Amino acid sequence: MSDADSLKREIFEKVAEFYSLEHGEQAFIPGQTKIHYAGRVYDQREMIAMVDSVLEFWLTMGRYAEKFEEELGRFLGVSEVIFVNSGSSANLLAVATLCSKELEGHLEQGDEVITPAVTFPTTVAPLIQNGLIPVFVDCELGTYNLDVSALEEAISERTKAIFVPHTLGNPCEMDEIMRLAEKRGLFVIEDACDALGSRFDSRHVGTFGHLGTLSFYPAHHITTGEGGAVITNDRKLAKIARSIRDWGRACWCKYNTTDPNGACGRRFEWQIPGLPDTYDHRYLYTNIGYNLRPTDIQAALGVVQLAKLPGFIEKRKHNFQRLFEGLKRYEDHLILPTWSERADVSWFAFPITVKPEGPFGRQELVRWLEDARIETRLLFAGNIIKQPGYRDMKCKLVGKLENSDLVMRNSFFIGVYPGLDDARIDYVLDRFEEFFDGSW
Repeated sequence: MSDADSLKREIFEKVAEFYSLEHGEQAFIPGQTKIHYAGRVYDQREMIAMVDSVLEFWLTMGRYAEKFEEELGRFLGVSEVIFVNSGSSANLLAVATLCSKELEGHLEQGDEVITPAVTFPTTVAPLIQNGLIPVFVDCELGTYNLDVSALEEAISERTKAIFVPHTLGNPCEMDEIMRLAEKRGLFVIEDACDALGSRFDSRHVGTFGHLGTLSFYPAHHITTGEGGAVITNDRKLAKIARSIRDWGRACWCKYNTTDPNGACGRRFEWQIPGLPDTYDHRYLYTNIGYNLRPTDIQAALGVVQLAKLPGFIEKRKHNFQRLFEGLKRYEDHLILPTWSERADVSWFAFPITVKPEGPFGRQELVRWLEDARIETRLLFAGNIIKQPGYRDMKCKLVGKLENSDLVMRNSFFIGVYPGLDDARIDYVLDRFEEFFDGSW
């Protein structure tokens, strides 16, 4: 063993020791310890992997990024994974890919894209940023996904795509959506940022449409800190997406290549129409792009997290089921989540809607839980057309969006993430029992 290897091993041992001292598991004190709605779940292995990447000092995408993309693709059963710096960037990249002039039948400004009104803002923002027209349909209460029965009504001669979020990990009815998309010749993007590991008909969500998107923000199923991905089985779409992610350039070299001639073997021999001389392929731009690249340090974290994903998913299901069984007794006052019998759900969170005809409102229940140190979150933007930044956007509405309005007034969610153990779930259920026994 070299001196450097010996020193590296010593550093890793110290990192593990530091983790135990500073980040080890803390005792749960009911009423004092906060019950988070989500959070990163990690140990010394993630910290050691990130330190290993730092010691290599390959700061941009490198060997860890390649490994992360390959292993994530293997887990999902897709051939192409494009790692990016956030789930929001993944949504932007997916939409921009479908707008690329390199793609036959690409989206153009003024084309319409169907999407639900109950959503996260960065599902809608890329449509507006690319000059597309969102066509908003209502959601279903219980699943909080887009109402597939409204899709036919939403289609016009300008409709070119459907942007489908799987809300809180709950799979949409992808068979019906894809059947309609194929019949009408529509592109489909699946926003699976909340749904890593969820399946519909035994198939991972995000893999039905032309493109899928994922997020690795600390609240999600695995984390790279900030991070996301676009997934597809279409090599043409993947090539365009990588180009747009990487400033719009045509180069397809490996992340850590040292070959001066590049992957193509003729890096300095490319032609640009209108120029008499050859041009460096690394500076040949075929798309209007961005820099949406993550770092290899993030990828190192992701590789370790990905190995833990199956266990994370099972813990989420366990926590969800305990909450569901414990809260069924309050269905006179609460709408509990529903899901397709064909879905195997990797839950992001546990959604609850307070029935509007009841003796209390969302505010009373949420305030009670927060005072008990139980974190809550509203269902993202609610009806996004009511949000200040989106009120003046050019869009179309299908129906009155009554369910979306109800979600905005009455819905919230609590956590099921793997950092919650049975003692914490027991505490949550006890606080619900106190609320109903003492007040209503």
